[in-house]
Amino acid sequence: MSISTKNLDPAFQGVGHKLGIEIWRIESFQPVPLPKSDYGKFYNGDSYIILQTSGGKGGSYVYDIHFWIGKDTSQDEAGTAAIKTVELDAALGGRAVQHRELQGHESDKFLSYFKPCIIPLEGGVASGFKTPEKEKFETRLYVCKGKRVVRLKQVPFARSSLNHDDVFILDTQNKIYQFNGANSNIQERAKSLEVIQFLKDKYHEGKCEVAIIDDGKLATESDSGEFWVLFGGFAPLGKKAVSEDDVPLQATPGQLYSINDGELTLEESTLSKAMLENNKCYLLDCGSEIFIWVGRVTQVEDRKAACKAAEEFIINQNRPKMTQITQVIQGFETRSFKSNFESWPAGTGAASGEDGRGKVAALLKQQRVDVKGMTKGSLVNEEIPPLLEGGGKLEVWRINGSSKTPLPKEEIGKFYSGDCYMVLYTYHSGEKKEEYFLSCWMGRHSIQDDQIMSLQLANKMFTSLKGRPVQGRIIQGNEPPQFIALFQPMVVLKGGISSGYKMFIEEKNLNDETYSSDGIALIQISGTSAHNIKAIQVDAVATSLNSANFFVMQSGNSLFCWQGNSSSIEQQQWAVKVAEYLKPGATLKHAKEGTESSAFWFALGGKQSYTNKKTTQDTVRDPHLYSFSCNEGPNFVSILLYLLQVAEVFNFSQDDLLTEDVLILDTHAEIFVWVGHSVDSKDKENAFEFGQKYIEVATELEGLSPAVPLYKVSEGHEPCFFTSYFSWDATKAIVQGNSFQKKLALLFGTAVHSSEPNERSNYQNNSGPTQRASALAALSSAFNPSSVAKTAAPKPSRSTQGSQRAAAVAALSTVLTAEQNAGLSESSGSRISRGSSLDTDLDEFMKSEDANPETNDPLEFSADDVADEGESISESNGIDSDVSQDSQTVEFGDGHIFSYECLKSKSSNPVTGINYKRREAYLSDEEFQTVFGMTKEVFYLQPKWKQDIQKRNADLF
Repeated sequence: MSISTKNLDPAFQGVGHKLGIEIWRIESFQPVPLPKSDYGKFYNGDSYIILQTSGGKGGSYVYDIHFWIGKDTSQDEAGTAAIKTVELDAALGGRAVQHRELQGHESDKFLSYFKPCIIPLEGGVASGFKTPEKEKFETRLYVCKGKRVVRLKQVPFARSSLNHDDVFILDTQNKIYQFNGANSNIQERAKSLEVIQFLKDKYHEGKCEVAIIDDGKLATESDSGEFWVLFGGFAPLGKKAVSEDDVPLQATPGQLYSINDGELTLEESTLSKAMLENNKCYLLDCGSEIFIWVGRVTQVEDRKAACKAAEEFIINQNRPKMTQITQVIQGFETRSFKSNFESWPAGTGAASGEDGRGKVAALLKQQRVDVKGMTKGSLVNEEIPPLLEGGGKLEVWRINGSSKTPLPKEEIGKFYSGDCYMVLYTYHSGEKKEEYFLSCWMGRHSIQDDQIMSLQLANKMFTSLKGRPVQGRIIQGNEPPQFIALFQPMVVLKGGISSGYKMFIEEKNLNDETYSSDGIALIQISGTSAHNIKAIQVDAVATSLNSANFFVMQSGNSLFCWQGNSSSIEQQQWAVKVAEYLKPGATLKHAKEGTESSAFWFALGGKQSYTNKKTTQDTVRDPHLYSFSCNEGPNFVSILLYLLQVAEVFNFSQDDLLTEDVLILDTHAEIFVWVGHSVDSKDKENAFEFGQKYIEVATELEGLSPAVPLYKVSEGHEPCFFTSYFSWDATKAIVQGNSFQKKLALLFGTAVHSSEPNERSNYQNNSGPTQRASALAALSSAFNPSSVAKTAAPKPSRSTQGSQRAAAVAALSTVLTAEQNAGLSESSGSRISRGSSLDTDLDEFMKSEDANPETNDPLEFSADDVADEGESISESNGIDSDVSQDSQTVEFGDGHIFSYECLKSKSSNPVTGINYKRREAYLSDEEFQTVFGMTKEVFYLQPKWKQDIQKRNADLF
């Protein structure tokens, strides 16, 4: 259905004729085109309409319309956006999928258009809101959620906003901090790094520092101290307060309601496609998502009423406001919609407009296809697909009982439809070491026992090659280009010669039609080039002929080459190869269509009519990437059932291949199960089962061929025919570690401070000292809240300071205890003093907090003091200095003497030109004894941290 030009909003004139995104903002209740420079900017006082146009099959377009509603937008503007969305859909022919997007609860598909994230801005153009101000920098704290698309939410800049479960980004003027909660997801940590890169480029001209702060891990030198100082000092984090946003929406079995004049009527029967009438609108309630289904012949007003009914349904049912609303049109239903129905037979109407079309345009561009010049239904000029590198070693085994029999070199390329084979191709890809393509080929008439055995033997070989091969399952008639191209030529013959097939024929008392080199056989040559030409034995009758192909006919010792009038020169060349392959040295007789001899027709049982139709293929491939969870327990059946709820990764890229995941790439022509390094071993073993279950589901919902080639691809060993669906960067595969470690290395190298293992080459060697320095930094902030930056949270109360200090001392205690137990001092050139007590030392430290009862001021640390602590803390807890006490020399003030009143840090007449870290050294021996109650020699034999406590008490620190 379309809308007349007269009633079309001027803002929608000429839309939907180019790939990509178009955005309108609602201003004075009218859609106004947004400048491209403002794409990705969303003000929370506004509403927007976003049109995503993607390439479909045969050059057609696929549309997704989203209307985004800011949290402070007026109800009237939000309603205008919803109504205008329906009008835009009508202008596009009424076949777009429509999505309602609420600020903070956007769909994955919407967020995928604006990677890595969107940052809603304050303000708006609507009445009653301030005019958007020019952006100026301010320190902000964000919480990041999402494994593949990030939902970024600004939270109050306060320590109470932090928790152990989420990932946070603190964006300050000179440094961006990422705080990883102890229980946060590795993949969310990785995705947050992309947000940091975005903030760094957008607000810091790419020049600010980046630091990673790990919850509970004091291992980042001064970064940890700096971070906690900004929050008023270190203190234990409270438990995360659960909000409505944190409660996941539960999917429920779909309930279907018909919509009549805005009223809902529940349909009681089992859901089936036949229930949906094309002149009605329906509401499908799936719990976490509400679908509106619109019949093809419904009117615009009916569609607007259906949208309103869905909004009212959510309110009346007390559903969470983030409940997704998606509207689909008849013939363009999404996979998630169709999966709620017991059956969804493929129709003869409009082609399905599935989700995830965003990769098609990129693929067409990569294949140098002019999308604009294509007309609906036109065929794409065929391009040579990515093939494996030549010059490798090819080995083939026929499955025979419980073993495999190697084929001699001269037999390689000859396949029998009653047999199963295992094929291993070993090759070199660029500078890499050997790579492998391991596949099982299953004849159409092979027995199940041979099929199972071929997979089992392939699995054993896969394991023996340390999991490096790409492993494929290929069924006769669905051979992919990279498989066909390995053989020169590939010929599929009738019958079988394995013992299992022979036994099956005898048991069933069937005729054995196995190819014989002395009998009559007709071989059809179809295809256009080396990657898709197939030579297949067909019934030796005239009706098998086709004017579009070449045929090789064998009759005893005679060979005929029959040329169809519409056949190609490539087929002719291949026919000659096939003839020589089947009967080497035999004389080949050529017969052009219409000039056949009587002997030719006699061998085929007489002349009969045959077809002259060309078989054509639409070579446009529509790739989709899906993820699924395996957290349903050890029961493998439950895992497979959960696969029904796969989640699509929209607008996917190589970065979406996360090492902890199993993903499915569906190109419709092939299915790939990609397995990350960090996946559980059981899930790796079951990768083929996951893929097979997916095929079964997609066969019912999408009309996928059940015999589609299926591959298992291991991370780091992706073949070219897989990577061609991505903008592939081979250097990314070299980086090792989990998702976070990989992303950290790729984005920031080793320039960023991080406590993740293996991210800094010196981490393990220096973990002890850096932990001590970080613990002291936390101690500094706890005992010196006055040093907190101006941008920090308000100064904590005395009771809060006490808890902060207790936590900081506890952190230092943990570090020192661990060092003592591990004997860390031995590796750093120090030794543990057996005569010192950790508890005693900490008690003395805690007592020093109230060392100045008259002023009750907290002890003060400076940044330099903290750094100095980090360098010399190895002396603490009874750990002696790097220089033994026997040989230690102390220079007391370089011979200069000053009075105590001049040396104090708060002196009214301070002395200048001295080493302020060693104020006490400039005291005379007598005054030193008076101030500290001991001689300088005894004082400097103490642990460094004890010296500092006494210096602070004496105001000489």
